[in-house]
Amino acid sequence: MADVVCLGILVADVVARPVDEYPKRGQLVLCDDLHPSIGGCAANTAIGLQKLGVATGVMGKVGRDGFGDFVRDTLQSHHLDVRGVATDEQVATSSTMVMVASDGERSFIHYIGANAAFTPDDVNWDLLREAKLLHIAGYFVMPGFDGEPCAQVLKRAKAMGLKTSLDTAGDQSKMSLDAIRPALPYVDYLVPSIEEARSCLRDRNNAETPEQIARIFQAEGAGVVALKMGEAGSYIRTGEQEWTIPPFRVPTVDATGAGDAYAAGFLAGVLQGYDLPTTGKLANAVGAMSVTAVGTVQGIRSLDETLTFIERQSGAEFSVLRQ
Repeated sequence: MADVVCLGILVADVVARPVDEYPKRGQLVLCDDLHPSIGGCAANTAIGLQKLGVATGVMGKVGRDGFGDFVRDTLQSHHLDVRGVATDEQVATSSTMVMVASDGERSFIHYIGANAAFTPDDVNWDLLREAKLLHIAGYFVMPGFDGEPCAQVLKRAKAMGLKTSLDTAGDQSKMSLDAIRPALPYVDYLVPSIEEARSCLRDRNNAETPEQIARIFQAEGAGVVALKMGEAGSYIRTGEQEWTIPPFRVPTVDATGAGDAYAAGFLAGVLQGYDLPTTGKLANAVGAMSVTAVGTVQGIRSLDETLTFIERQSGAEFSVLRQ
């Protein structure tokens, strides 16, 4: 039985590193490493949660092809509940070529594939009836689900007693408040990056600082707003309370999936019953640890190891949280 269900995009990644220059037309550029990897916000966040000890299920869509088999097999190898992963007979599995530079920065070539075909008709409500929280992972890259369809699924999930959360992804030039507005009244925890949040609010004059951004989303109905700010840490606001959580300094090997790792840490803190500042510190730590290894999820460790990392980095005593 899954406590959290991550509904969203599932992707087969092909990761190359380091890629510091692109081949000219007709030429070849060599790299040191080229390998397949699981990707997509739903997969990344779900695996992160499972590694942190939270029983997790995945909901999304793949094609009937080799990439689809790879995605499903990889999710199962991480002991995730895959009853919610549908198979589309007409569309291929979503895939991405990920090019990682020497400094960890990533560039992408993406095929949206089956993720575009996921609709509310694909939702496995039996899986959700067993859960405590529904996480939407990849809003703005599911055209068959974004907007009012997502809002109706979130509304029904809340009526069933679930908590809800939502993360964003995709082409920031296509993000807007109008597109995400239908879902916000049914979102208990909104966890976008600050860049994506600003993109949603680009038409608003008072949407620059984290506080201004959070207030606008909350005025539209969102509950807690947690903004991922990369090297600046994160910002969390609920009601009139706010916290800026400082980052953990670690050597960056590969930042792919760091935002999804933050979301996993945040949701794990929520499920553990931690207060929001502690939840934010845990989320920052999971995000930091994720960038220390190649791949979207390889750097994430168990909850106990993550709490030890926090103690060593900040000197804070987190042993009470292990109980």
